Amino acid sequence: MIRITTGIYKGRKIMMPAGIRPTQNITRKAIFDILGDIEGFSFLDLFAGSGAVGIEAASRGVREVVFVERNPLVLETLKQNLSFVRHTKHSLLPLDAQVALERLAGEGRKFDIIFFDPPYVKEVVPRLRSGLAEAAESSSLAKKTLQTLSDYDILSPAGLIIGQHPKKESLPEYLGVLSLLKLATYGNTSLSFYKNKAV
Repeated sequence: MIRITTGIYKGRKIMMPAGIRPTQNITRKAIFDILGDIEGFSFLDLFAGSGAVGIEAASRGVREVVFVERNPLVLETLKQNLSFVRHTKHSLLPLDAQVALERLAGEGRKFDIIFFDPPYVKEVVPRLRSGLAEAAESSSLAKKTLQTLSDYDILSPAGLIIGQHPKKESLPEYLGVLSLLKLATYGNTSLSFYKNKAV
């Protein structure tokens, strides 16, 4: 169990679904320290898991959060965690991330901040793959998500995409309409920040 660190929901406990890897407090704090004031922004939390990152965004004053999570074993816990989020518009899409992005694009949605943290392969298929295969496939999912985000163009013109991934993995400096703005590493975790090339 972890807690929200700042804002209107500070101190609230977040339950952790079994079998997921939560974004640690130090990494969550780093994300929002880098983002600064996000009051009034729209936020998309892909592969939401417990919802801790999106709820932290809600606690810090964003106007809306959309959570995307397809794992049925995780969804019930996520719904419980969202039960106290009453001051921020929020919605939950129980869909695969790629499908959700296609739907959001079809609705003409735009987001100021998009966060994604794909599950590591070892969490999904334990003990069936070597470490190198796990890293390659996890990186592939992160890159695939980034490519889909570029293709569907749901990022607002001055918005940011944040990808969380293991330090040993790397994402491309440029991909479609996106370019890497900043890379920050905390322990074994890296955060890649992307912006629209045109900005």
